[in-house]
Amino acid sequence: MDLGIKGRVALVTGASRGLGRATADALAAEGVHLVLAARGEGALAEVAAAVKAAGVEVATMAVDVSEPEAPQRLVDLAVDRFGSLDIVVANTGGPPPGRALEVDDAALTAAVNANLLTSVRLVRSAVPIMAERGWGRICCITSYTVVQPIPTLALSNTARVGLWGWAKTAANDLANDGTGITLNLACPGSHSTERMRQLGGGNLTGPMIGDP
Repeated sequence: MDLGIKGRVALVTGASRGLGRATADALAAEGVHLVLAARGEGALAEVAAAVKAAGVEVATMAVDVSEPEAPQRLVDLAVDRFGSLDIVVANTGGPPPGRALEVDDAALTAAVNANLLTSVRLVRSAVPIMAERGWGRICCITSYTVVQPIPTLALSNTARVGLWGWAKTAANDLANDGTGITLNLACPGSHSTERMRQLGGGNLTGPMIGDP
């Protein structure tokens, strides 16, 4: 399938495994040059080598994207290496399981930082570059739990619904400002990722629970 994005530049976070890795593979197959971010340097290097085989250029940064300055550093890397940034896929791993009345303030704060604020910072950092070029595509990966919370994933439920609300609001702002930028949410269901297997939902032929 030709999506008409060959030669564009995309930033993908959480790119070393799971949905982030699958996104990197799909974009490389479309001829998109990539900036890939993940915490594990070794795993990130493996992904970079694999997607380069598709004939695209790749830049990587081993970083914890939940650190407040990390999103801007990644956007700067894209501009320094490729001269632009056209596509952002904001993807972060889910927080630990826990029921609503069991999680404490520290756990809630960490979940909101990782699964809400990180994506907000990525969007804020990327929009000025995209606006200069008059084109941009942003996708924040969240979870189907924004529709129906899972009782044992209170931290994820809280942060991801927050991202859902913020992103819908920001998307409306972008649609009305004439910058040519769109912002969408992907709310995937269950996939056989490492995260899902850790939560006991790795069997695609049986019932799956958890947070993609």
